[in-house]
Order: sequence, then structure tokens, then C-alpha cells
Amino acid sequence: MIKTPEEIAILQEGGKRHAQILAHLATLAKPGVSTLTLEEEALAMIRAMGDKPAFLGYQPASARRPFPAALCVSINNEIVHGIPNEAERILKEGDIVSIDLGLVHKDLITDSAITVGVGAIDDEARKLIHVTKLALDKGIEAAKPGNTVGDIGYAISQAVKGSKFSLAEDLAGHGVGHKVHEEPFIPNVGTPGTEEDLVPGMVIAIEPMCNTGGPEIKLMKDGYTIVTKDGSRSAHFEHTIAITEKGNIVLTQDE
Repeated sequence: MIKTPEEIAILQEGGKRHAQILAHLATLAKPGVSTLTLEEEALAMIRAMGDKPAFLGYQPASARRPFPAALCVSINNEIVHGIPNEAERILKEGDIVSIDLGLVHKDLITDSAITVGVGAIDDEARKLIHVTKLALDKGIEAAKPGNTVGDIGYAISQAVKGSKFSLAEDLAGHGVGHKVHEEPFIPNVGTPGTEEDLVPGMVIAIEPMCNTGGPEIKLMKDGYTIVTKDGSRSAHFEHTIAITEKGNIVLTQDE
């Protein structure tokens, strides 16, 4: 689980590129644009930088087949792992879309996601995006040495508490770096002072997913796309961070 200072420097270098790609894709998420266009643009940028997509060809132990795309693009009631390689899948005015990318830079992996509105979105969607991003920020604030994985989950759940939204059940963050998914498991709910200790050198992906309805989820027949069971909309934000002696470094930002 522990990464060397040299590995963290590479992850930060890749993470900056990662952030630039997601920022560019966000500007393309407009009415009339297909999810395939986002996928093709992501692949072109990744390859122009000399890097590789981490998700393309990745096969979790529970999956029947490798993931067939570089991006996960999840629209409205889709929470995570939407497959974008269909030209007929067109973004519409008022949609909210999660764009999730894994990037391999010099053999090390970062993972990050954003949710954006397509054209004009309604007040509920704006609030959902705001609360989910706030939950990520609060989770990152709690990710520091001396704290635990439980402290991260508690901070995330407290940020959502009081809103009318719910955290998607059974979905969570994870360690990352040499593989797409590593230990430790980073749930979005937790009890302070419990679970894995956070120590310098850990690299983790924190990723709250909030639904406008209930927390229950459902896996679609494609074997990857996870949706809200009640059809409500969902938002997703994610950063890869490194735990340091003084706190943490957000690796997947362009700063």
C-alpha cells in the first residue's frame, strides 16, 4: 500500500495530465454530443501524452468480460461504470453526466471523476452536484496521518446528512497506484477511529456517489453499468490523493 516519494512524484505528474483531460472533456459535454465522442477525445489526448488508459481492457474478478472503454460515462440515473462506446448515446439538455477516467503514466495509475451538467440543469441537479463535491472535499480533509479510513467515511456521510440525498450503497473508494483497485477499501460511511490507519505513503481514491432518491443500486445486463434502483439521478466525484507527513496531496488536479 505504501508508495515511495519517487512513485508519488510520478503519480502527481500523471495526475496533472489526468486533470487536464477531464477539464477538457467537461467542456465537450454539451447537448447533441455523443458519449463516443467523449471516449474518442479522451483516447486521443491520452495517447498524445504518451500515456495509457487504465480502464480499457481492465477486468475485475467479478466481471464476465474486460471493460471495453477508456472512460466510464454515466448519465442521470447511472451511478458509475457507464460504457460510452455508442455513437447513438447522445447527451441532452438538462442531463447530468459523470466522467470517470483511469490513467496510466509511467506504469502508475491515477483515478478521478467529475460530474457536470449538460446545458441548463434544474435546481435539484445543481444541488446534487454541489453536495457530492462537498462530500469529496470533506473526505479529503479527513484523509491525514493519525486518522483512519473510518474518519474519511464519517466525514463524507456527515457532508451528505441533512440534504435530501443518499449515498449509493456498497460503492466506495479504494487504494490505487500499481493496480486500478488496491487495498484499502475506502467506504463512504464510517465510524471515526475505526478501520485502516492512514499513514504517509498511502495513495487512495476517494469517491462519494450521491443519489437524489434512495441508496439502493442495481447492476445492468451489460455487466458494468450500475444504476439507482429507483431511477433517481446520481452524481459522482473522485480524486486520487497521497497521504503525507503533514496531511495529503491531491494528485489529480492541475495545480
